[in-house]
Amino acid sequence: MRSEPRTLLAWLCDRDNLTYRRFDEKFNQTGVRLFGHDPSNPTCGEAQFRRWTAGKLIGLPIPESCRILEAMWPEYMAAQLFGPPPKDDSQAPAFDLEERVQMTARNAHDGADATAAASISDNTIDELHDQVVSLARRYHGLPAAKAYEEGDSLRLEVERQRDRTQVPVQQQSLMIFNGQTAALLAVAAFDLGYFPSARTLARTAAVYGEASRFAPLQAFADGTLAYISYHTGDATEAAAKAQRALSYGGLGDVARRRLHSIAARAHAYLGDISSAQRAIQLSEESDRSMRDELHDSVGGEFGFSPERLAMSNSTTALLIGDADQAEAEARRALVLLDQRPQGERSAHVRAGAAADLAHARLLADDVDGAAEALTPVWKVPIEQRNTGIVVRTARIGRYLARPVYHGAQLPKDLREQIEDFTRVSPPYRLGPPVSLLAIAP
Repeated sequence: MRSEPRTLLAWLCDRDNLTYRRFDEKFNQTGVRLFGHDPSNPTCGEAQFRRWTAGKLIGLPIPESCRILEAMWPEYMAAQLFGPPPKDDSQAPAFDLEERVQMTARNAHDGADATAAASISDNTIDELHDQVVSLARRYHGLPAAKAYEEGDSLRLEVERQRDRTQVPVQQQSLMIFNGQTAALLAVAAFDLGYFPSARTLARTAAVYGEASRFAPLQAFADGTLAYISYHTGDATEAAAKAQRALSYGGLGDVARRRLHSIAARAHAYLGDISSAQRAIQLSEESDRSMRDELHDSVGGEFGFSPERLAMSNSTTALLIGDADQAEAEARRALVLLDQRPQGERSAHVRAGAAADLAHARLLADDVDGAAEALTPVWKVPIEQRNTGIVVRTARIGRYLARPVYHGAQLPKDLREQIEDFTRVSPPYRLGPPVSLLAIAP
């Protein structure tokens, strides 16, 4: 049998059907209304709530807690709330309906006031969206270190705005922005050679994608985790991550194209030539006029352009030893890139495709042709020599170190040029070079 309430506070909670959870929500909302969003606002844990309602408190709580309780029940002072409950009056009605209706109306209005105060302008949401889109679309032209700095500043601003709103639709939007920013930071960390941090940031993006039910973000994050796994020597994990990402619903053609190309690279590294060739074919067949709100609507670094696909498939062809296909795909990447306006041409894609073209020519024992193909690579500014470019040139350097080229001047010159090129690159200056040396077969 339920015991009689020992305090007026307990009696009021029973009357108003306030469980601890409901009391806690109302207590916190009232605190925000009185004191604003302040980390120092008083709180009431469940054990404390039990002491308050059981009459076991000596004296009164802190003044701020008393103010909140008095705002919750304005007809009573704090000292009354911690005093004994009202005595039964058999002549009085069970409750005063008019007073109860008025109290409910007041509480509902107070709750609405607290919610309205805990929101931000929709213009702020739009501005943050535009900043995420801008960074994604400018990424190809920025040094990775600069992109990281901008991304981190944007992440902090999104977090600041998340703390200011309790409106669900705004929280949803800001959660997606958090995930998109984390995804861009993961790419930048990868480009700088910080693989463990890149992996953590990609997982962070995946968590936000899952929490916000935004499948394209989950797929992009898993794709990023896949190529991080590939570049750190775990191609089996890379293939599994890419396949899992492909299982998500709501993906557009661009997303699927990117994931198939990543899977192709992983299969090629594992020596599964038929699976690699099938994945290349699927990456080029993904044309169902399907779009999604990340890879297409935001685009930029979240996109996967035709020239980038050609460059990626060229690298896969190199891994399976198909020099003719590698050269054809690398040439196609360069032609497609030259068809874009000057400001939209990616130095990363140009250098990557040029390096793959050079490597394909080396497989055909055309050292002079390889040297010619490498010309655009040397023009890449130091701060834009990211992991992908460094890995490709390092692979060429190792190929030129084969005994067959010992004593030949041009291979020696190219090796030295590659060493000079990579020595000043951000992944070697800032990141751990051991991981970069361990990934290419």
